[in-house]
This record gives sequence, structure tokens and C-alpha cells, in this order.
Amino acid sequence: MTTTIRRIATRAIRVPLSRPWGPDVRDLSLVEVVVEDSAGDIGHGFSWTPQIGAAAVRAHLDHDIASFALGRDADAESLWQPLWLHLHEGGGGGITTIAMAGLDLALWDLAARRAGRGITDHLGRRHETAEVYGSGVNLHYPLDELVAQAERWVAAGFDAVKVKVGSPDPGRDVERIRAVRDVIGPDRRLMIDANQRWTLEQAERAIGELAAFDLAWIEEPLRADDLAAHVALRPRIEVPVALGENLHTRYRFAEFIDAGVVDVVQPNIVRVGGITPFRVIAGLAAGRGVDLAPHLLLELSAQLALTLPGHHLVESVEDASFESLGALAAPSPVAVDGHEVRTTGQTGIGIRFTEPRADAAASAHRTEES
Repeated sequence: MTTTIRRIATRAIRVPLSRPWGPDVRDLSLVEVVVEDSAGDIGHGFSWTPQIGAAAVRAHLDHDIASFALGRDADAESLWQPLWLHLHEGGGGGITTIAMAGLDLALWDLAARRAGRGITDHLGRRHETAEVYGSGVNLHYPLDELVAQAERWVAAGFDAVKVKVGSPDPGRDVERIRAVRDVIGPDRRLMIDANQRWTLEQAERAIGELAAFDLAWIEEPLRADDLAAHVALRPRIEVPVALGENLHTRYRFAEFIDAGVVDVVQPNIVRVGGITPFRVIAGLAAGRGVDLAPHLLLELSAQLALTLPGHHLVESVEDASFESLGALAAPSPVAVDGHEVRTTGQTGIGIRFTEPRADAAASAHRTEES
């Protein structure tokens, strides 16, 4: 049944973090998107940006995206490219694709709910479970807290963990990674994430020292948009490179993959613009023989990982899932048991947010087809 988009509504949401990601990162910002089609069916999606840009994302949805999308076919895949081309004047990625994700997710949720299936089965399930790895935003943790976190990961049954690096004192990173390796033992995979903190020279030196701890990958060693530096770094290190959480389009992913500088791509489903472009990027990676590990957003990433050929690691940041933050109005669409995650049978995307988390100063903006 072909339907058109009748209504788009947005809501600002602020979700406090129970374990702050740093002195200035104590909550997450979301923009909930509700779409209604001409048949009266409803879909729920969201845009996500931890610190910067939520107000701009919402404004983009309420104005530019709504004015283009209202009255058009309520099909996520047919809408995405024309909408992106229309918005491209304001930028091809960043705020543009983050805002687009809200509508894209809502349209996929609507389609799956109409079919009476969860998004995994709607897209085509390939696996019953996926592997999750323990992750933490922990560069600011004192050493004893980091060790305690690693001990919790081991107790939880994770077979792979990831730790932040990039301290002003490189010796601190060595001390911390040595301590984590001692806790998790020699058989678990250990990844590190520099979050773009190093220059080329710093990255070469730091990775050379940290490689002694048998690293599965180094994530974002350099500025995400500096392809030339990644090309220069590649022959200087032996540790596999992971990146992609700060790339926003399939074109940028293709550039990094084709340059031979990345072993694991990590698209963030919201930052790339939703499920529609995520699937394109996943196909690109598979076609080039590059691994894929979706970035953050456990409840969404796990469901999509189960639709992809091959096996893909899914990130589980301690105390940062929507469920653990108390942000969900219904049971989570996924459940983690040890190092595995599975779906729970929710229809659609299965991510609905609680009303009390809404920003009290912001009422829902509703834009209707005239």
C-alpha cells in the first residue's frame, strides 16, 4: 500500500547520564520524531547528539525537512536520496544527516509496525545473536576506577573490551592499558580508542608503545576528516585501524576504504542519516572486504547487526544504553546476556521514550500538510 507523509512532530529530550562521560558531558540530547502517514499509521524515530547541535537538528526537522517531506511517499528508501540532495546546500553531513536520521528511522518503524514485525525481521534476519563488547567513556577515570570497570566487564562475560587513550602524559596510557590487560587476561580482545586526540607523530609513537599489549584495533587515532594523515600513518603501524563514527556519508566511507587506511568501519546509524544509508555503507564495506562494527546506540545497532552477512561486534557502553538510563517507555527491543545480544520481539524499531524525560521548556512542534 502506497501512502504519503501527512504529519511530522518532534520533541526535545534530555537524558541524564548516570555515569558522566566527562565534566561537561552529563546528559544526552535526543530529538524524538513521530511521523503519521495518509493511512493514519504512526512511526517513531529519533535523532541523537550527545552535546552539540540538538536545537539545530530539531529546527532542521521542523522546517526544511518537513517542508520537503510532507505529501511525499512514506517510504524511507525512496525519500532519502532526494531529501539529501535537497538539503545538501546546507551541508552534506553533520546536522543534515543527523536530522535526516530522525525521519528515516520513523519511516522504517512505521513500515515494520504496519507489517507486524520487528525491524530485524522486517529487513531480513540473518542471525539470532550478535557479539557485544564492553566499552566505556573512561579516560577521566582514576586508575582504580578503570580497573574496577574492567573487572565488571570480565564478570559480565565479555570476550572483548575497549578503553579510552589519549592522555596528555603518554606514560599514563601505558600504565592504564597494562592494568586493563592484567585484569582481562591474555585471551580477551582489547581495543583502544584515542577519539582523534593525536597528531600523526603522537599516534605513531603512542601506538608503537601500546602495541605491546596485543591490541585488536586502535580507534580514531587522528582527526576523522584528515585522510592524508591516515594514509601517512598506515605504513608506520601494525595495529588495525577502526574509524567511522565521525564520517557522515557513504562517499567519505568509500574514500577511507579505498585509500586502504581502515580495517574496521564504525558507522553511527544516526550520524550517517539512518537505516537507509547505514545499509548502503554496510554493503560497501562487505564488498571491499572491510569489517564493520556499528558505533554506540546498542538498542538500534544490535538489531541491524543481526541483518548483516557475517558477524559484527556491537558496542555496549557501560550504563549508557537507553534502557539502563531509564529512558525507554516500553521494554527494550534487545537483551544482553553475557557477551551476546538478541532481540526481544518488539515490533518496529521498538524504541519509545518516556514522557518525563522531555525538556519541560519545549513543547512538541507539529507540522501538518496544508
